[in-house]
Amino acid sequence: MSARSFNRRARSQECPCYGGNLAKLVHPVVLMILTKGPLHGYRIVQEAALTPILAGNRPDRAGVYRVLRSLEKQGYVVCSWELSQSGPAKKSYRLTAEGRECLANWIKTLEKYHRATGKLLSAARKAWAKGVSAEQN
Repeated sequence: MSARSFNRRARSQECPCYGGNLAKLVHPVVLMILTKGPLHGYRIVQEAALTPILAGNRPDRAGVYRVLRSLEKQGYVVCSWELSQSGPAKKSYRLTAEGRECLANWIKTLEKYHRATGKLLSAARKAWAKGVSAEQN
């Protein structure tokens, strides 16, 4: 592989078209995970990697903790310290009633995004097909 094609490929992996720029969706992912009950931050990161949106890719741990702090400030989660005799104390996060309401709002928003992205996908396919057809003529 030439240096030029390597650079082009490296740049393309950073392009939002590969879906790597979905950081804002960590917010509803964290809320959804916490519906299972209180969890430590590390466990939330592990669970997030299993969600369809991340498809097995581990999320940025620092980003998840930033989201947790933000959710706590907004009153959507509360945290408490769990003491352990075998290791350091761990923060445990729990969803509040306001957090459940926020998740309900996210569901409505994601449903709108789902419909809108379906329409965008259809329009993009048609535009791409027209472009391919025009190139062949």
